[in-house]
Amino acid sequence: MLRHHPTPHRLSVHFQQTPRLLQTAWRGAPWAAIVLLAGATAAQAQALGSLDPRGRWITANGNLEVEIAPCGKALCGQVTKVLGNRSMSGDGPEMDPVDKRPALGMTLLRDFQPMLDHETGETTGQWSGEIYNRENGKTYHCLMSVSTASKPAGELVLRAYMGLPLFGKTLSWARATREPAAALSQPSSRRQE
Repeated sequence: MLRHHPTPHRLSVHFQQTPRLLQTAWRGAPWAAIVLLAGATAAQAQALGSLDPRGRWITANGNLEVEIAPCGKALCGQVTKVLGNRSMSGDGPEMDPVDKRPALGMTLLRDFQPMLDHETGETTGQWSGEIYNRENGKTYHCLMSVSTASKPAGELVLRAYMGLPLFGKTLSWARATREPAAALSQPSSRRQE
């Protein structure tokens, strides 16, 4: 007994008889997938962007505003504004830095490279480089990341150390916001002293 196979013409007739809604949905499916993929990619990029250390930050003691930006193939942090002169060692005392150079324009963060996962080769969200402490004139190894849920989200976490990170000191910097009105009213030469 011979089986009857539908001809291409009969298939097209059958397709034409399907409800228009189904045809429209089928034609829109690739577009829906593209829209969903684009949305997921944008959300992932936004999440990764929030972990990006580039931008302006206020140091832990509130003395300096530091801008982290690319310098060659790495990230560096340079002082863009001097806000105060408090010591990191305690509340209130004036700092008498070993390094007497003006802080404005000084590079405090140097050669920060993204750390990679050894298995996947993807970035871990942590950066490795060096941090300079102008108060004691020493340079330390440093790990840098932008905090997420474990600490107040959006802080720059710096782990300065010699030898092993286990024996280091952790500093948290806040992202710089708009300049206070009092600072705006001062002449620019006075703000940079």
